[in-house]
Amino acid sequence: MKFLTSSKTNLNKLLMKAATTLSTMWCSFFLLVVLTGCVDPVTGYSNGKVSIACGDMVPQHGHDPSPDPPPYSITVDKLSFNPGDNITVSLQVASSKHTLFKGFLMEARDAGKIDSPAVGFFILTDPHESQLLQCGHTPGSGVSHRRSSKKTQVKAVWESPQNPPEKVQFLVTVVHEYKVYWVKITGPVVSLRGATAVPTTAVPAETTSPATLSTSFSSKGCGHTKSCLRDPLGCDPESHPRCFFLSFTTDEEERSVMFELSGPAEGYVSFALSLDKWMGNDDIYVCVKDGSRITISAAYVSGRTHPELTTEDALWGRAWRLADGVIQCSFHRKSLLPQLGNSFNLNQSYFLFLAHGRSHQGLIHKHDHQPLISTHHKWISGPAEDLSGSRSPLLIKFHGVLMLTAWMWTVSTAVFISRHYKHLWPEKTLLGHRLWFQLHRTMMVLAVVLTVAAFTLPFIYRRGWSKHAGSHPYIGCTVIALSVLQPIMAMFRPAPGSPRRIIFSWTHFVTGTVTQILAVVCVFLGAGQQALLLPSPWSPIVLTGWLLWIVLADLLLLTHTYTLRSKGKSNSEDKENILSAQLERQQHGEILKLKKMVLVVFLIGNTGFLAAFIKAIVCV
Repeated sequence: MKFLTSSKTNLNKLLMKAATTLSTMWCSFFLLVVLTGCVDPVTGYSNGKVSIACGDMVPQHGHDPSPDPPPYSITVDKLSFNPGDNITVSLQVASSKHTLFKGFLMEARDAGKIDSPAVGFFILTDPHESQLLQCGHTPGSGVSHRRSSKKTQVKAVWESPQNPPEKVQFLVTVVHEYKVYWVKITGPVVSLRGATAVPTTAVPAETTSPATLSTSFSSKGCGHTKSCLRDPLGCDPESHPRCFFLSFTTDEEERSVMFELSGPAEGYVSFALSLDKWMGNDDIYVCVKDGSRITISAAYVSGRTHPELTTEDALWGRAWRLADGVIQCSFHRKSLLPQLGNSFNLNQSYFLFLAHGRSHQGLIHKHDHQPLISTHHKWISGPAEDLSGSRSPLLIKFHGVLMLTAWMWTVSTAVFISRHYKHLWPEKTLLGHRLWFQLHRTMMVLAVVLTVAAFTLPFIYRRGWSKHAGSHPYIGCTVIALSVLQPIMAMFRPAPGSPRRIIFSWTHFVTGTVTQILAVVCVFLGAGQQALLLPSPWSPIVLTGWLLWIVLADLLLLTHTYTLRSKGKSNSEDKENILSAQLERQQHGEILKLKKMVLVVFLIGNTGFLAAFIKAIVCV
């Protein structure tokens, strides 16, 4: 009896426990159903099986697309096709920030009915990174990612159907991160042959709709991950508005190079690849301002002629930015282009030219300033390097240094000694002649030698006469002629007591003064030449300071000499003054001391001005 009672009690407890558990499960299930009904569905497809998004091409991520311009570009290898033809479609990063992407969806649609189903079908080129989808009625009419690895470029081959529309446009949705993506990035439009006249050459799609750079270029990574050429040296285009900047990066397989070009310009910025430091027979790439947009083109210049745009263009991934007068553009180019005769292969070494200038309605004019030229050859697809360059050729730099040494220091010092120090050392001689005369003659002969040597250098560099240097070469030729004439005249000077001595003295003085004035004018004009563009307004201000320095030194000694002569006349009238001889000796000692001090200060000042200009020339 006790056993039955105990069993009954245990059975009741077991039933109660089961009922409680069942009730809890039903409550949990009900709560789960309610919560599920209150949450929007969010789906992510890291494996790329996104057929559900084929219609509107919007990822099921529960976030809005990015409002920023897409940092990607779409290119094709040809713009026209026949039924059954294949077209290679490429999606790549077009931004300098290397905005990699993880996912994508690519379709081809009727350009006249952009919301219609996809047409044609794709053939995979890299099955490890991409896969085919059925978007519409045709299997393989869409391409998406296979895995969420980071990518910089994907390609697929689109095959036209047998009854294609007259125009087909490629659309791509790109996912950078789960919350950051762009929907229906418009690609190029390709046309059915015979339906619409189109070019037969393969032109990248960016020529009609290039991407827009959302941010400025940066010098970060120069010398480590990319090669850079900058002016001023070490500037950063992200923070320096006057920075001219060129960078290039080679992909891991050395099959293509990405270029970035930036600079403040009214019309265009460009760079060239050259086998030497002479303009001509160069491979050129130009970013031209055309209204409110930038066109990016490749060109070739033969000799010193206007660049000719290449008929075939191997650039892709084009992007540009125009802000605050600064032109920026980027593009990719294959390292080897055997089919393009004038384009250089990038697996070789070249000098780099960086130029800018004006343009009108998309047509470029001759650059306003001397191009920045790299100091040595650079292997384009080689290791990253932070390059240095100069806007002034070495021969022109030597021309400037020699001319400034001749006229800023040597001639001015020789004239200063001749004018104020003839009577300072009346008894001192050197090689049979008075000291002042030997110093004057030696310096003038040295000045003529320096001038003649400097005169030949621009002709060697230009290989002839310069047609764009204004009046500078004409005045320079006059200076060189008068400079050579002066020592020839001095060789035939009459004896000191000859009646013709006065004629020689005035002729020598006038010719020398005119030559010196013309030389100073030539120096001012030379400081603003393209080939030796010294800093402005620094150079004219310093040159004016140098002229004032010479004039003040002359006025100081002339005033002092006039004052002493006045005192000498008043003393000579007082013949009874027994101290006149002692006073004359004392005055001579004071004059000697003052003139020596002025000469030393004059030479120090002249040397300082010359050193400042030589430093500026070296740094140009």
